[in-house]
Amino acid sequence: MRTQVGIVGAGPAGLVLAHLLHLNGIDSVVVDRQTRDHVEKRIRAGVLEHGTVDLLTAAGLADRLLRERMVHHGVELLFDRVGHRVPLTELTGREITIYGQHELVKDLISARLDTERPLLFEAADVQVDGTELTFDVDGTQTTVECDFIAGCDGFHGISRAGIPSSALTVFEREYPHAWLGVLAQAPPASDELVYAYHDRGFALHSMRTPDITRLYLQVPADTDVADWPDARIWDELRTRLDRDDPRWQLNEGPILEKSVAAMRSFVVTPMQHERLFLAGDAAHIVPPTGAKGLNLAVADVAVLAEGFAEYYAGRGSGLLRRYSEICLQRVWRVQHFSWWMTSMLHRVDDDPFTRELQLSQLRYVTSSTAAATTLAENYVGFPMA
Repeated sequence: MRTQVGIVGAGPAGLVLAHLLHLNGIDSVVVDRQTRDHVEKRIRAGVLEHGTVDLLTAAGLADRLLRERMVHHGVELLFDRVGHRVPLTELTGREITIYGQHELVKDLISARLDTERPLLFEAADVQVDGTELTFDVDGTQTTVECDFIAGCDGFHGISRAGIPSSALTVFEREYPHAWLGVLAQAPPASDELVYAYHDRGFALHSMRTPDITRLYLQVPADTDVADWPDARIWDELRTRLDRDDPRWQLNEGPILEKSVAAMRSFVVTPMQHERLFLAGDAAHIVPPTGAKGLNLAVADVAVLAEGFAEYYAGRGSGLLRRYSEICLQRVWRVQHFSWWMTSMLHRVDDDPFTRELQLSQLRYVTSSTAAATTLAENYVGFPMA
């Protein structure tokens, strides 16, 4: 088998890239080691930047998204039992969209199948060797000769190993806390996201639909989800999200899913080697506080797709050569924002000096138009390259 671009990974990065290539008449093969059912049910991000929605809309991928999304024009910072709204749209002219990543992946898979270009799930023993992609499907080994390979297979994927370690520089930070995340069958108690700073640790009130609430608690990095029965989770959420406003009440319901996610920052540079390009979590991880992971992946493949289009149109490979340079500017801007939000909102020790610094920063952000605008501009995201 031969193709122009071999894509490893059928998550948002790989599938958006495949569709952008299709729109430019560029052939690709997408492979993923997981089942389609697994990929479509992975509960991940749900906050889409304005630019991400614009790109998906322009590519013809947002029909259901635009019908079913929840549009938010602000976020709330809750501390000292008082909520402070940051008016995102008023400050930036842009909004954010709430639409579950797993729902977006369903849309992207459907769009890929409509193109009738190859999308192969349950691919075992996937290997990248230069521009050769090999894998096993249903006991049959397949080799795909590619002009280029795009590694969109996440932090634990195999693509990054296709670049010699001597050619890479790795930047990494492990955080001493994790997020315990739950999906609850309960209507959201707030119309917008609530980021809560509390003596017992950070909490986030989010949502996926008008009937499903997404909630997070800061927990130690070595937390076992089995130690958190439903009653304990609701007790802790009520405590951390409580406020002086008597109208506030956390809506509770059956917990449909719970998991613990480690928090780390990770960047590998360069994001390319010869004809292998890394995108999304294969190249970088950000702590989830800034809601940037999916958006950063889409920004990567927007640049990569443009580079491939330039190359196959006979206009040279200048953009492909500059892929890492272009993407890493956004990556480090997002890393800084995500680190800043994390350090401002998470309790890391019992040092009263640190607590006062965090509260001082929160008061400044919620009282200064300039500081609020900086948060808002980073949160809603910048236009795609």
